Amino acid sequence: MCGAQVEERHAAAWRVLESVPDPEVPVLSVCDLGIVREVRPDAAEPAGLEVVLTPTYSGCPATEVISQSVREALEQAGLGPVRVSLQRAPAWTTDWISEAGRRKLREYGIAPPGPVSPDGAAPLKFMPRRPGPGSAVDCPRCGSAHTERLSAFGSTACKAMYRCLACREPFEHFKPI
Repeated sequence: MCGAQVEERHAAAWRVLESVPDPEVPVLSVCDLGIVREVRPDAAEPAGLEVVLTPTYSGCPATEVISQSVREALEQAGLGPVRVSLQRAPAWTTDWISEAGRRKLREYGIAPPGPVSPDGAAPLKFMPRRPGPGSAVDCPRCGSAHTERLSAFGSTACKAMYRCLACREPFEHFKPI
């Protein structure tokens, strides 16, 4: 393949990956989540592609499903053979979620994560049910910052359960990591 064909093939692969949904939050694509790190020619198979994924965390139960979905989508689009590899360093961070992904989370009813501390530190601390000033999680339904945390864990370990005290609706918050 010449350089232009390789570039077009990679661009086509990225377009396909934009449509591969996350199995736990299906309104997000694997690209919205920022877990697709790279698409490159497969060194072991000259006609193939290698897709490099960084799981949201090392024990994420959706990693195998995501890998299979990525492989199937690209092969069905005629871009195979495809090999998926996992890259765990640097570790995934919620800062990699795209702006479109944050908007989609909010529209879906999940409060998107805030920014991660610049030094990367995540100290262990006990948190009150109602966050202190400046740490409120805005309700994705009505926008109120008058919320309280109900549980440190939601439907998955990466989310927490909150309730809006203004509109009284429960919602999940995607934890910043």
